[in-house]
Amino acid sequence: QVQLVESGGGLVQPGGSLRLSCAHSGRPMLMYAMEWYRQAPGQERELVASIARDQTTNVADSVKGRYTISRDNAKSTVYLQMNSLKPEDTAVYYCHARSPYGYEYWGQGTQVTVSS
Repeated sequence: QVQLVESGGGLVQPGGSLRLSCAHSGRPMLMYAMEWYRQAPGQERELVASIARDQTTNVADSVKGRYTISRDNAKSTVYLQMNSLKPEDTAVYYCHARSPYGYEYWGQGTQVTVSS
């Protein structure tokens, strides 16, 4: 069983930065593709960024150039660096792990609020 625990969310002013962390435990993180999703009130959960086992990354067009995903397998942690934050980035951010065998796990989420 895999457990994911997000941290680093909070309240930030527009234009500010936050770094989210997701601590992965239970199985070696290097076996998993890791993703960050977000869900704003009244909206569907959307994929924000992903990082494959080989470190290949992808980010959504809405955050391209502002968000960076990275992973440290030795620390079993995946990060989401968020810069130039906008009010529309306000959401609960979720960490997601996906194994090559079809197993998926979710964290409990961390709130990010961008407001002046």
